[in-house]
Amino acid sequence: MPRLMTATERSTFWQALKQAYPEPRCELNWTNPFALLMAIILSAQSTDKTVNKITEKLFPVADTPKQVVALGEAGMKAYTKSINYFNNKTHHIVLLAQVLLEKYNGQVPHDFDTLITLPGVGRKTANVFLNIVDHAPFIGVDTHVFRLCHRLKICTGKNPPEIESKLQKLVPPDFKADVALALVLHGRYVCTARKPHCERCPIYEACLADEKETRL
Repeated sequence: MPRLMTATERSTFWQALKQAYPEPRCELNWTNPFALLMAIILSAQSTDKTVNKITEKLFPVADTPKQVVALGEAGMKAYTKSINYFNNKTHHIVLLAQVLLEKYNGQVPHDFDTLITLPGVGRKTANVFLNIVDHAPFIGVDTHVFRLCHRLKICTGKNPPEIESKLQKLVPPDFKADVALALVLHGRYVCTARKPHCERCPIYEACLADEKETRL
């Protein structure tokens, strides 16, 4: 069993992370809740930077369910073809737009249980959407969050839902709405997968990673 942070160490870690990322923000560009949901779906297995390049051209043409349905899959693919799994993602986005028009008056539901019934929307996507659009205490566990929880000894889990469940119990209530985005930013720019940049880590003193390098 790997050594994990104690309650005291976790408390210190959360305080350090909160201080380092006091107002973390999603780096996906979006114009309205539906556009955000589209961007999140497109971001699976892709970078935010890549998605933003696509939506920069797509959103002026289609950022509502009605516009997406009018554009259709073929029209959408002209914009999404450069992204990973664009066929599947585009198919789900068009289906999503159709369902929203047919059942929800073109509006994205802000209810988790309803969201996960929509085409292309799984647990992580619903968590990320509600966290960003409503600043609600939902914790989306992406590859960065999953990796850092293990590397930094916050908690362990076999899959994202298990990590999510543990974080919901371990993260202080006043930090739950920000913790996922803070970890994403930290994993994306500082504690990177190949080699962590310990020399410029703002939470170095609270880190328990095995590969932690000595700072000069």
